[in-house]
Amino acid sequence: MKYTVITGASSGIGYEAALAFAARGKNLIIAARRTEQLEELKKAVYSVNPNVNVIIRTTDLSVSANVHAFYSSLKNYEIETFINNAGFGNFASVGEQNLDKIETMLHLNIEALTILSSLFVRDYAHVPGTQLINISSGGGYTIVGNAVTYCATKFYVSAFTEGIAHELKEQNAAMQAKVLAPAATETEFAKRASDLDSFVYKGVVPKFHTAKEMAHFLLALYDSDKVVGIVDGITYEFELRDPIFHYVNRSR
Repeated sequence: MKYTVITGASSGIGYEAALAFAARGKNLIIAARRTEQLEELKKAVYSVNPNVNVIIRTTDLSVSANVHAFYSSLKNYEIETFINNAGFGNFASVGEQNLDKIETMLHLNIEALTILSSLFVRDYAHVPGTQLINISSGGGYTIVGNAVTYCATKFYVSAFTEGIAHELKEQNAAMQAKVLAPAATETEFAKRASDLDSFVYKGVVPKFHTAKEMAHFLLALYDSDKVVGIVDGITYEFELRDPIFHYVNRSR
């Protein structure tokens, strides 16, 4: 029995991605900090497809020890797709940002994603049909004012994942590595990034996609042979593209 792993699954794109993959008949391992929301998602998944299997893992992946423990807990499951969706943003100028929050963001957006991606590639690179999909951002290709540190974390995600895709191709590996780069999306992102109790996108954000729309874009990326799925920050059209960053193979 094969599984799709989705981190940050308790809300937003991760939540909707779980429902979308379940509709495809994919068994799920869903992970996040909030058990109650994961249980609600599990019920929602079964309403979409009662024939899939759903495994819940409650964990805070901003703690490095938890990242290794989480991956170790998956050793008895055969993983087909690994989606690193867990992450959050921050809106503040660099000189005024809360460094405790920034350190947590760096641990989650960069460290956890790097560890989980590396372990998955190590174990599954040559297994046919496997995919690693990391969730970046339009801010992983464009620097946004008052979100410089967040964008830098997502530049890392984009470059790291595109680099993995190049390496896998050079090794003739079976695995595909891909990066999804959403623009503004109606999730809990803005609320947490701005440290607000609530945030309403409609009437405030000129253009945005719903999390459900982004989950469908994620499926389009999953189905394609392209490496990058990116939302144009001006038109908000979704595009499937080859790697964007320049890559140099120093071994040749």
